[in-house]
Amino acid sequence: MSTKRLGCVLFIDDSDADNFIHTRRLNKMGIADEIVVRANGREGLQYFTTPLPDGSRPTRPDLLFLDINMPVMDGWEFLDEYQHLDADRRARVTITMLTSSIGDQDYERCQTYSVVDGHEAKPLTKDKITALLDRHFS
Repeated sequence: MSTKRLGCVLFIDDSDADNFIHTRRLNKMGIADEIVVRANGREGLQYFTTPLPDGSRPTRPDLLFLDINMPVMDGWEFLDEYQHLDADRRARVTITMLTSSIGDQDYERCQTYSVVDGHEAKPLTKDKITALLDRHFS
């Protein structure tokens, strides 16, 4: 298992249950200093573009788990907007698409986004997280 500890993990997912389970699992594994959750793509995009009250930027996530099907702004719409952010805001962010039903069509669409590093089916298990960390952060 990777021993690298991440600074920040960002979940953009509208499922409260999945967010609870995944946040708890990551906390138990002790792999991140901070875990941030946003309920849809619009809130996720605002995380990258809206300064904190003191004028500073929020912590850049090392790892972003992005759900595909969400209200307000789905994962695909988020990616379309995210790709237009300044390169320094996107630098060193590993994006993994996270969905309950990744079919061939979704998998193929993931491949069209250069900013997407992979995909995982829900739920995230300890083994999936460990493999992802080993693949991207070793």
